[in-house]
Amino acid sequence: MFNDPEDKRHIRRIAVIGSGIAGLTVAHRLQALNLEVTVFEKSRGPGGRLAAKRLPTQGDHSGSADIGAQYFTIRNPDFRHFLDKHAGTDTYQEWPATLRYQCQDGCWEGFRPATRYVGSPRMTAITRALSTNLNIRYETRIGSMACTDNGEWQLMDTEGQHQGLFDAIIVTAPPAQARDFLEASGMASHALELQPHIEKMQACWTVVVHFKDSLGLDYQGMQPYSDILQWAANNSSKPGRQDNGEWWVLHGKPDWSDVNQNASSTAVTDSLLNAFQLATGCLQPPETTLAHRWLYAKSSSPTGPGHLWFAESQVGVIGDWLHGGRVEGAFESAESFLQQWRASDHVG
Repeated sequence: MFNDPEDKRHIRRIAVIGSGIAGLTVAHRLQALNLEVTVFEKSRGPGGRLAAKRLPTQGDHSGSADIGAQYFTIRNPDFRHFLDKHAGTDTYQEWPATLRYQCQDGCWEGFRPATRYVGSPRMTAITRALSTNLNIRYETRIGSMACTDNGEWQLMDTEGQHQGLFDAIIVTAPPAQARDFLEASGMASHALELQPHIEKMQACWTVVVHFKDSLGLDYQGMQPYSDILQWAANNSSKPGRQDNGEWWVLHGKPDWSDVNQNASSTAVTDSLLNAFQLATGCLQPPETTLAHRWLYAKSSSPTGPGHLWFAESQVGVIGDWLHGGRVEGAFESAESFLQQWRASDHVG
């Protein structure tokens, strides 16, 4: 099948592994071409960098905090059109935040003007809306695949259960996980092509802290001059959030997070909170803290090939880490793959 160009027109069943922006984009696009698309997601809901974590109840209200991407921009009008059509205009709003960064001399400057968006009432509102009208199998972790005598791919989950036969596979996992999947599937040469991308991936410790009272700061997000703290944002200032007090999200610097990958959550929380207090001068003790470790937060490379496509095997790899690391990069990675897909005469 894989070496016969005539067979390419007969591809009908496609598996997409992962349900972040890249996976949901490619699933919608391929489904619109009348192809049978199945998305596999290891978690209970859509995944990817538009992640939010449920928060403990404060008074009579419980909410969530954005622990992945803090906001996104829209430079490509096709991305806006895609979101409006498949997620809906009510799933995201502009975040008119005042953002600052600290120079080496200690002075503070404002971020460059830009229109920044967030999911409403949480980042996952976007991916949850995008997941409607798609065939998604949640809580299914795909471990490997094997080629049948008919040239189809038999997917198997990590429990050893067969998950169906497919003509093509699109992987949207981070590069280390994509490599492991390809190696487990007997595709060592393809897995090797992911190694340079793995080496560029950076970790990130995220700590969410709740303050009973407003900190009274005149900005909603900041990047201090720090060896530890990369970013801090007032999550409660984002549209659609109805919090008592203030929830702040703290991101550790990539190099510091790499070094402290195996540190305890208590030690990480203390370090990031101390750095936050030093940068803001706010000493109010938090009521609640939550820590989350991202082993593969984003790529250090500002550019990338867009996607990977192994035509002889009908296996593709897409993700924001292949297209600059931004949220919009996940969409553009999927579009990059689809452009080659159409050029290869897979569909009419």
